[in-house]
Amino acid sequence: MPKAQNTKKYDLEDRTYNFARIVRDFIKKLNRTNSNVIYISQLIRSSSSIGANFIEASEAISKKDFFHRIKICRKEAKETRYWLMLVDIDGNLTLQKESNKLIQEANELMKIFGAIVSKQ
Repeated sequence: MPKAQNTKKYDLEDRTYNFARIVRDFIKKLNRTNSNVIYISQLIRSSSSIGANFIEASEAISKKDFFHRIKICRKEAKETRYWLMLVDIDGNLTLQKESNKLIQEANELMKIFGAIVSKQ
């Protein structure tokens, strides 16, 4: 009897894309204070860079290139977490919950990319 196959396809490209989109939607809800404008700019760059670098890693021309791009993915996830912790949500509990979920996802992405690098 054949082994049961996992019918759910785990796609890191989709996951990083969805993360960037959710971060973008979160950003739209933030107040445009002087500091938030700067943090938001950095946050949108780093969150979208995770997926962009993963696509680059998927098309790598060598193992060295692949692992270099994966390390950048991890770095960008870590930077995204940093900006998420800095943005001012002005005591809004709903935004705090969203922020916490995004920080958790950034942590998970860091762990995934870290695990890939450790197999190097």
